[in-house]
Amino acid sequence: MKTLVLAEKPSVAREIARVMGSREKHKSYFEGPKYIVTWALGHLVGLAEPEDYDHKYQTWSLEDLPILPEKMKLKVLRETNHQFKAISQLAKRQDIDELIIATDAAREGELLARWIMQMLRWNKPFKRLWISSQTDKAIREGFASLRPGSQFNRLYESARCRAEADWMIGLNVTRALTVKYNAQLSAGRVQTPTLGMIMDRENEIRQFRSEEYYTLRGNFGSFEAVWRGANNDSRIFDAEQAKSLRQKLEGRLGKIVKVKKSEKVVPHPLAYDLTELQRDANKRFGFSAKQTSNVLQRLYEQHKLVTYPRTDSRYLTSDMVGTLKERLESVAVGPYAAAIRPLLRKSLPITKRIVDDSKVSDHHAIIPTEQTVILNALSTEERKLYDLIVRRFISLFYPAAKYDAVNVTVSVDGESFHAKGITVKDQGWRAVYEGEQMEESDDDSAEDMTESGVTLPVLNEGDSVKIERIAAISGRTMPPKRYTEAALLSQMEKHGLGTPATRADIIEKLVSSDTIERQGNMLLPTGKGIQLIELVSPELRTPQLTARWEAELEKIARGEGRPEPFIRGIRKMAEELVSGVKGSSASYKPHNVSNSHCPDCGERLLEKKSKRGKMLVCPNQECGYRRSAEKRLSNRRCPQCHKKMELKEGKAGMFVQCITCGITEVLNKDSQHVNKREQQKLMKQYAKQESIGSNLGDLLKAALAQKDQD
Repeated sequence: MKTLVLAEKPSVAREIARVMGSREKHKSYFEGPKYIVTWALGHLVGLAEPEDYDHKYQTWSLEDLPILPEKMKLKVLRETNHQFKAISQLAKRQDIDELIIATDAAREGELLARWIMQMLRWNKPFKRLWISSQTDKAIREGFASLRPGSQFNRLYESARCRAEADWMIGLNVTRALTVKYNAQLSAGRVQTPTLGMIMDRENEIRQFRSEEYYTLRGNFGSFEAVWRGANNDSRIFDAEQAKSLRQKLEGRLGKIVKVKKSEKVVPHPLAYDLTELQRDANKRFGFSAKQTSNVLQRLYEQHKLVTYPRTDSRYLTSDMVGTLKERLESVAVGPYAAAIRPLLRKSLPITKRIVDDSKVSDHHAIIPTEQTVILNALSTEERKLYDLIVRRFISLFYPAAKYDAVNVTVSVDGESFHAKGITVKDQGWRAVYEGEQMEESDDDSAEDMTESGVTLPVLNEGDSVKIERIAAISGRTMPPKRYTEAALLSQMEKHGLGTPATRADIIEKLVSSDTIERQGNMLLPTGKGIQLIELVSPELRTPQLTARWEAELEKIARGEGRPEPFIRGIRKMAEELVSGVKGSSASYKPHNVSNSHCPDCGERLLEKKSKRGKMLVCPNQECGYRRSAEKRLSNRRCPQCHKKMELKEGKAGMFVQCITCGITEVLNKDSQHVNKREQQKLMKQYAKQESIGSNLGDLLKAALAQKDQD
């Protein structure tokens, strides 16, 4: 008898088949003496659409909402139907008595496998392959320690509840908004509160009023210090006060009243989880969250150089301790060799900051595998991301960075000046970064030493000092900054919006639906997003509700909660949200209406961004007309300036317009206009038939007359 192995992708199936000896290749599977390895293509099975329950739902109508089936149905997705049929045929083979789920070891991977099993009506035993890397060693060890499939039932229930909740909330609210306001308006359980946070920040920026202020910086000869008021604020908002204070203190003697020295110890940052890695890649390289996910997936799946990417843990497990030196050896090449060499000569310092089983749920932190790296085989993007992971991993085994912090307070005529300085005693883990400026994570214990000031001379309490010069430096208060992807990911994580695996896709969905846009590294709402957030229920636009749902889903995954109460709550919420849209008196005005009209139905076209550039799209859903919004030049030249005229489309059909002179000419489809190529063809055709003395005009007239007769 043989075992059927279901992987998530063809590339993963190929590697499993190679390692486990299934070398006989077929169109949709690999076969060997013990294992038949096949694959999904992402989701082969999904939740049924409304029209699969009742054909009337094919037409969107407010009266039909909310759509809340008593029992959710599944359907085979049409685009991957061929692969499902292949798996179905394999499952029916008499020589197969067991299934191994080898999809991604996470909630989504479990869901897609279980849905396929349901559609297959699989009733034979099944087990789970649960591995955190794609190396040959990890695959062999995983097959040697397969887990019972039932052990992951709770994970599946959590994933099912998430999918059904997204269907009920997203589908119903999106349909309600779209029909009510006759515009493509999308809302969802996670994407809407994420948009809400971006909009809240935008409102803060709009309401902000900048004020001018001054700071006083005193030069005491061997050091500089900044004036601070009684409230410990160095800003002075009154120009006259700043001026008089400066005149009062210029050239005056003072005394050092306090010198506080303290040793600061900064432990190494924690290992990466996906969200932290996305944040760092965005800060340092400008990578989007989705870009980081895609590059990381290649490092994991194709190159096999890093462990499972979609993790939310920043710790390792105790059973990995024996592999850590081997992992260091595998990356001890090129720029990393010098930092790793001293670690390999002694036993590694393993602390709770590195290994903590209690803080690892499904997968441990992202670290290098035991696979030897060939750096030249990596693309520029892959190399940058891999460098972040490797250096972070090496730094785990280095000591804390140490420095002395000095805080000096100087009193001059009853006014206080303050100075900070540092003396680095031990670079510690920072040496791994070779003097790079470090942008620290949200890890509170890893404060940035560069913010502590500059090196100060030896100063003692009671020393007399003199202000040699004092400068009043003007500045303005600044509004809050717009979210970068790094900052937004932090907020999403803080409020429990989405998971490490889904946050990048949520951001991309908001961009693709034209509710937010990127300006450089910043994210800001579009005109559509600004209006949309006002149209949805206040409950849905804040993160608290969704965060509560995410916490309940986690409880279901851990066996501490039940699916039924959660789904009941979602159903009730969907009803309330749809009712709110139906009863709303708000209005929506498209923000991107162009001056062009649809040639088919006459509606004003909307301008939208796409991967191919700007597009002009008809808002009439029954029409579906779309074309590029980029300027199109015709071969017709302006009779006045002789430049090529721009091709445009309006209610009367196609026309050309000179962008310089404004001259417009209608292109009549029935006109006798003949292009140059056709002129030459006609001339050749009739030249032999006409006398040598005939001129060009006569030839063309004859050609056109003949063409009309044809």
